[in-house]
Amino acid sequence: MTDVSSNLTQPDLTQPDLTQPKYYFNRELSWLEFNDRVLHQAFDSRTLLLERLKFAAIFSANLDEFFMVRLSGLLEQVKAQVHTKTADGLSPKEQVAAIRAHLKPKLQEQHRLFEQELRPQLTDHGIFLLAYGDLTTAQKQYCQNYFEAQLFPVLTPLSVDPSHPFPRLSNLSLNLGVVVTDPETDIQKFARVKVPSNLPRFIGLPDDLNGYKDETCVWVGVTLEEIIAHNLDYLFPGMRIQGQYLFRITRDADFPVREDEADDLLLAIEEEISKRRLEGSVCRLEIQAGMPPNLRQGLVQELQVADEDIYELEGMLNLKDLFFFLSMPLPDLKDKPWKSVVPPRLKPLQDSETPGDIFSIIRDGDVMMHHPYEAFSASVQTFITAAAAAPQVLAIKMTLYRTSGDSPIVKALINAAENGKQVVALVELKARFDERNNIIWARRLEDAGVHVVYGVAGLKTHTKTTLVVRQEKDVIRRYVHIGTGNYNPKTSKLYTDIGLLSCRDSLGADLTDLFNFLTGYSRQTAYRKLMVAPLTLRKGMTALIQREIDHARQGRPAYILAKMNSLVDPAMIRLLYEASQAGVEIQLIIRGICCLRPGLPGISDRIQVVSIIGRFLEHARIFVFHNEGDKEYYIGSADWMTRNLDRRVEAVTPVEDPALVQELKAILDIMLTDNHQAWDLQADGTYVQRRPAPDEAIRNTHILLMERTRKRDHSSTIDSLA
Repeated sequence: MTDVSSNLTQPDLTQPDLTQPKYYFNRELSWLEFNDRVLHQAFDSRTLLLERLKFAAIFSANLDEFFMVRLSGLLEQVKAQVHTKTADGLSPKEQVAAIRAHLKPKLQEQHRLFEQELRPQLTDHGIFLLAYGDLTTAQKQYCQNYFEAQLFPVLTPLSVDPSHPFPRLSNLSLNLGVVVTDPETDIQKFARVKVPSNLPRFIGLPDDLNGYKDETCVWVGVTLEEIIAHNLDYLFPGMRIQGQYLFRITRDADFPVREDEADDLLLAIEEEISKRRLEGSVCRLEIQAGMPPNLRQGLVQELQVADEDIYELEGMLNLKDLFFFLSMPLPDLKDKPWKSVVPPRLKPLQDSETPGDIFSIIRDGDVMMHHPYEAFSASVQTFITAAAAAPQVLAIKMTLYRTSGDSPIVKALINAAENGKQVVALVELKARFDERNNIIWARRLEDAGVHVVYGVAGLKTHTKTTLVVRQEKDVIRRYVHIGTGNYNPKTSKLYTDIGLLSCRDSLGADLTDLFNFLTGYSRQTAYRKLMVAPLTLRKGMTALIQREIDHARQGRPAYILAKMNSLVDPAMIRLLYEASQAGVEIQLIIRGICCLRPGLPGISDRIQVVSIIGRFLEHARIFVFHNEGDKEYYIGSADWMTRNLDRRVEAVTPVEDPALVQELKAILDIMLTDNHQAWDLQADGTYVQRRPAPDEAIRNTHILLMERTRKRDHSSTIDSLA
């Protein structure tokens, strides 16, 4: 008998197993590292004082969402005894333990920073956030009058005893746990007073009572909870107030929607939203330091929260409210306001004497916008409002993932429908924490005659796309907008995003097919130019990376640059490891989560990961592939996360105009050479912030891009006047 075993393919034992946990960072712990970099901006003395307060507030706001969605989900898995491990080898229980261990000291640091450093510095600049005990008699009288007139009618003390069960506390509510004693029975009782969230947290005192004659005095005030705490006699007359202690709860705010079982998706989500505020399990209890053990234990029992999920903090709770101090009239203590400019190609639209319109400009060539450096209102918003008004436009189709409460975009769609145009809006009802806002807009759009659809069952529609169909003489021409950010005028001032306006036939045809997939029944599996998730994006990106691997193995130059919010997907990470091993040079600009471990000898030593944290939130996704020197550039809505590649509708488009390619290259070059707000990810998972050498000029990405935009705007203005 012939021995065929020698002919069988044997595994190459010299190649490392790239599925081993040691090659991956944990997603949740990587996110915590990102949020630590945000908090570092508050610690960094180079940051202006009011901006430091802003970053401390952002850190807290980010954590609220993390607890409501990520940690609560892990706690549910632990409760259900799920032992499945993530790519990095951690079970849900191990992840929860690691998160708690990371956060306990970090939150203590944040609160110490505010109480011991930032609060005194506010005082140095004439902003006096006073403790109630430091108020003068006249100031206390003012606070008492304020309490009687503004607070007493609003507050509802809720006692806890056999006839009054423990009240149901709303998510993220700030509460006073009040301990009182009945003087007749000497029995101690507990009550809860909710600090109203619909009133200002910081109460300013009148100028004639501020107690500071110095002209540098800007604001004097006290917190709302302090006024309530020191006027509890009004709420509990005849009782002895033994003490009052602040606490705050965080509930599980994520909810599953069984789309296949819902008769009406809008109503199903609306019902779940109403439950979110009061019914989610408590995943965090923040308490004021010094709370008596019996009161603390009572809260633990009533709220059914684990001891490990109690965060005892010194000073003021809910530092998210520090955003308030950005309103102080102290321009030298905060970033100079940035006024977005009109993209150079669209400047003729601002000149009433110049004929033509935005459609003729787009016909002359693709237009790219970089927000917030270039104005959303003067580009994307102008495009959509012009389409709504133009009689030649027959139809407008767009996706709405998140938008502002007073959205001019939605108003334009309503106007278009009233003008008799065919208008289709895909409103993503499952955009987390924007569900209620999107439901409101969906109903208004439907009332105006807009065809509103809610996406594809089982998928979130995350793509940022608009299709405008226009009758031009004897032809129908399609105009498109494809972007990396939401159609939200407010966040467009804070988030950096890229958008493309084009009337290329291939893109128009692709978006037509995409909207047919979203609104009807379609088995579309191929697109001309776009890469669309979940259909072709993973396959397309894999092919582009594999092409660079093939070039490197053949001894040709090979290079990949990818800018994203997050890199999580294990398959994409393994492919990047293979590319590095093959000789591909890889630069990654990842703002947030990065589960790839760079700098491992023989595995990822050709991979560099940098994170940019600064004035603006880096949100644009840009991808570059060397392609033997004929570089290909792409922009779009997708990160390399499993959810983006497999469970969301995303669109990524090539940028082919040479001038626009050069613009993208310039933007990326500035980021890669940043020495002020860039952080390099190390092989051990730590991030090291770059610092300029003593003789080196500061290169701050956001400052440089603002300066570059300003100079280009000045040059284009001069050219238009010449």
